[in-house]
Amino acid sequence: MSDVLVGNVVLAAGLTMVTQAIQIGAYSARYAGILTGRIATAISLFSLLVVASRLASLFMVPALGALADSQANAAIDAHLTAVTPDALARFDRQMRIIIAANSVGVLLGAFLLPMFLVMFVRGIRAFERLGSVPRALGRLLDPRVIGSLLPELRIRAVSLTQFPLGAVPRSLLFANMVLFAVYSVGVVGSYYASVIDLHSRTTASGLSGLVNGIGTIAFSLFIDPTTAFIVDQTVRKERPRTDVLAMIFWLVVTAFIGTLIAQLILFPAAEYIAWVADHWPHAK
Repeated sequence: MSDVLVGNVVLAAGLTMVTQAIQIGAYSARYAGILTGRIATAISLFSLLVVASRLASLFMVPALGALADSQANAAIDAHLTAVTPDALARFDRQMRIIIAANSVGVLLGAFLLPMFLVMFVRGIRAFERLGSVPRALGRLLDPRVIGSLLPELRIRAVSLTQFPLGAVPRSLLFANMVLFAVYSVGVVGSYYASVIDLHSRTTASGLSGLVNGIGTIAFSLFIDPTTAFIVDQTVRKERPRTDVLAMIFWLVVTAFIGTLIAQLILFPAAEYIAWVADHWPHAK
């Protein structure tokens, strides 16, 4: 196991877990907007947090690249045209650990949701007082403010009757599941493909968009507009607030399921990317 849990695996898994936790925590922004009556400000803070999580994930890429390079270089130095089965199996386990970190991150984000909600509510009010997002964020990072949030970190009893499934469109939940499945596997799958096909490894490592593009389409066409519409209906008193809480709950559930599905589609996605990389026009 020591040859699997190397430093770059631990780094990539840790960053992945934090990124997913932040994305899940961002769900609470919409409900914070309902509580404060500041929907537009809440959506702006939601977008800010999502962008921050995306930036955090960029630091994972060099760790993945180093892991892939070590396998490829070992094969090339041994004058092999492909990595050995043992090396590929070890790399597979490393990639699956990183994907499993997505699942852990979703659970962590779900546990932190009440704290994120309080932070968003306070952040919206701080922004109104200070008129500056950086100053409002600085206020939230005050040790006294952080200390006051700690009581929110406790296990809460949850009953499915609190979150009726019928309150949430099935298409939204399916799209969210697809989103988390493909985002969990996109970058990881491209580097996996670079190890499968050494001849086109550089091309393969740059093709994560082939997988992530599916998730982007799902988010833009189904997830973001539908969640915004549900929030708008709640603001207009056409839906109860509990429907938004149900939406957040089931989005978390489907996100977790999506990260589990990512384990199943990792190798097919890697082979798909490797096939595209191999058939991409190369200069002679």
